Amino acid sequence: MSRPREKNLDDEVIGAIVQVLDGWSGKLSWETLIDAIEMRAGLRYTRQALHRHERIRLAFTVRKKALSGSADEQHREAVSPELQVALDRIARLDAENQRLAAENNNLLEQFARWAYNAHTRNLGKEFLNKPLPGVDREQSDRTSARKRRDIRGS
Repeated sequence: MSRPREKNLDDEVIGAIVQVLDGWSGKLSWETLIDAIEMRAGLRYTRQALHRHERIRLAFTVRKKALSGSADEQHREAVSPELQVALDRIARLDAENQRLAAENNNLLEQFARWAYNAHTRNLGKEFLNKPLPGVDREQSDRTSARKRRDIRGS
């Protein structure tokens, strides 16, 4: 019998998965990542579901590359536990920094693509920088009409 479908990946879950990848040490594969997510969040996603999200795919690629590059370096064991905690934190922050740099680079590439496409369609800065329309938070007429019917009918 198959498992019930997990909830959709939202920004909160994606952020948690990316944090898991930022702190990853040791061998990294999609299966080990899926197992780690299940242990941490109690959710089991498929490789395809995880790979479909750009942030997860990018974080996985960056971390895998960083781990393969550091395979030659020896993992230093600190003399004191406090120093080991600090070294682990530095490694996690370094991984996060690499991931954020890659995300930033992707966003800059996307912006350049959008700017080119806007230019080819003769969309100027004035048009592109127009503010978004305001959100109308008024109640709809249908709700008001329903309330009036309830009042008359009562």
